[in-house]
Amino acid sequence: MLFDTHAHYDDDAFDDDRDELLAVLPSKGVGLIIDPGCTVVSSRASIALAERYDHVYSAVGVHPEEIGTLTDSSLDEILALAKHPKCVAVGEIGLDYYWDDTHKAEQKALFRAQLEMALTLDKPVIIHDREAHGDCLEIVREYEGLRGVFHCYSGSVEMARELLRRGWYLGFDGPITYKNARKAIEVLELCPTDRILIETDSPYLSPVPMRGKRNDSSNLQFVVKKIAEVKGISEEEICAVTAANGKRLFNII
Repeated sequence: MLFDTHAHYDDDAFDDDRDELLAVLPSKGVGLIIDPGCTVVSSRASIALAERYDHVYSAVGVHPEEIGTLTDSSLDEILALAKHPKCVAVGEIGLDYYWDDTHKAEQKALFRAQLEMALTLDKPVIIHDREAHGDCLEIVREYEGLRGVFHCYSGSVEMARELLRRGWYLGFDGPITYKNARKAIEVLELCPTDRILIETDSPYLSPVPMRGKRNDSSNLQFVVKKIAEVKGISEEEICAVTAANGKRLFNII
C-alpha cells in the first residue's frame, strides 16, 4: 500500500476531477492520503475531503506564504479544526524566505504559535522549510517533545543528522528523481528507512517521467522506485515501511 503523506487535493488544480480521482486512487494502490491545509479556507476544505473519503485524512494550518491572509480569529479557527477526529497533524506550517524574507519575525511568530498548538493537542507537525533551514532548526529545538516531518526535505546532510537524532521524519517527493538531486540523494542515503515518508505535494513536484504534468498520488510509484534503488531494497519493502512510518507518526490505526 502507498501512503501519500502530503497531497493538496483541495487545490483548484483538481476542481474538474477531484472526486473522480480520489475515488479511484485506492484501486491504484494508494491506500492513505493526508491533505494539509495552508490557510483557514483550505484547512476547512481538507477537513471536508477527509469527512467524504475514508482513505483521506486532514492536516490544518497556515503556511508561511499565506501570512497575509491572517485575521484575528485565524488561529482560533485552526485550533477548532485541528480537534476534528480526522485531523492528524498541524500543517503545513513553517518558514519560507524564498519568496519573501522581509517578514521573518512575523513568520517565526506564526510558526511558534502553531507549534505550541500542536504540542497542546499532542499532534505531530508538517513543516515547510524553504531557504530557512537554520531558523527552522533553531526553532524546533526550542520545543521538547515536538514530533513531525520536514516535508520535501531540502536541508543539508548535517541538518538531517540532527533532525534524525531528535526523532524527526523526512519527506521525500518527486525532486529525488531529478538529475540535479545530488544533495537529496545524499540525505536519502543517510536516512534510516524507519524515518522515511513518501509524498507527492500534488499537484506540484511531479516526478520523472511525469515532470511538467499535474501531479497526483498515483505517481508515488516513481518516488518509491527511486528510493528502492538508492537503498538497495525492494519497492514492496519501501511501500510497506513508509506506510507503517506514516501510520505511526500520524497515529492512524
